[in-house]
Amino acid sequence: MIKNPGFLEDSRLWHDLKMQDVITMRTALVRANTTFKPSDAKTDNPLLMKAQELALSSKPIDTEAWFKKPIVSDLKFDSMMMPMGPSGQVKNFNITENPKVPNAVDRLVYDTDALAKDAISEMYKDSVSNEQMTRLMSIGLLGRDRRLVPTRWSITAIDDMTGKELIHRIKDYPHLREITLLSGEIFGNRFEILLLPGSFSFELLEVWLPHSVWNGEQTFIGQDHEDFYGKKEYSSLSGGYYAARLSVLEYLNSIKKQAFVFAIREINQSYWAPLGVWVVREAARVAVTTPPRIFETREEALSNLSSRLYTPRAEWESKTRLLHNQAVQTRIDSFYD
Repeated sequence: MIKNPGFLEDSRLWHDLKMQDVITMRTALVRANTTFKPSDAKTDNPLLMKAQELALSSKPIDTEAWFKKPIVSDLKFDSMMMPMGPSGQVKNFNITENPKVPNAVDRLVYDTDALAKDAISEMYKDSVSNEQMTRLMSIGLLGRDRRLVPTRWSITAIDDMTGKELIHRIKDYPHLREITLLSGEIFGNRFEILLLPGSFSFELLEVWLPHSVWNGEQTFIGQDHEDFYGKKEYSSLSGGYYAARLSVLEYLNSIKKQAFVFAIREINQSYWAPLGVWVVREAARVAVTTPPRIFETREEALSNLSSRLYTPRAEWESKTRLLHNQAVQTRIDSFYD
């Protein structure tokens, strides 16, 4: 018997675990599978209605399940989703206790006139977890035109919508006055986040070192960014971009400042199995919750940042776009001081 089943679902509590602990913990869970069409969200399918009731709860609740065949002990890893263990085709299941439904969830799930983005914004303000909002969207309980959505799409959609809500607030905040560097690492994912005085913009480099998960013999460096006017297209860095951006935005919102943001995520060999995009979000959260370093100059900050990376500065700095442009703009502005 697991004393705290909620621990298995809340990645915010896993910072002190080892990778093997996360895999062991997640693969101890049995998944009950069945097949639905996206449009089934609008039907009265009994299994779907029970699954929707489960999604309403902020905490795991007791259920009894019957399977069509013996469960299969397959282990699945994914770049977006948490590790998954044994699974089977469910025949039926019963909920044996009442779900614990947050007030905001109860109100917005039954508001069929609310747009999904507005419902997400309201739930985020009420501290509903990303994991629960993802479940609600995936199971077809949000928005006007309700449909079932693949979990991987829901994860990124939630990170993007909550991020946009924060950006809307942050653009009204005063500019950060100090050159600030935030650093942290979990599960072989290191973040260096440089905040420079200026209007909000965001640039992320992803550096995959040789022999890290998904990578071969060569270092791979990816880049994406957005300026003050926002991002129009889906990120070339996939869901990791929105997850990292969200954690930085939460920090800026907490200090009531806007800033030019340059972030590097360096993935080393100790990240030997994909655990899901939550790792990006939580690694960035570790960075923004550590004591900040303050510098007099941009160069001092970049030199300090580079000292904790395996990748030579010349390699990653050549891939930047906004950081380079910001340096040029700073030099031009100095003529008018």
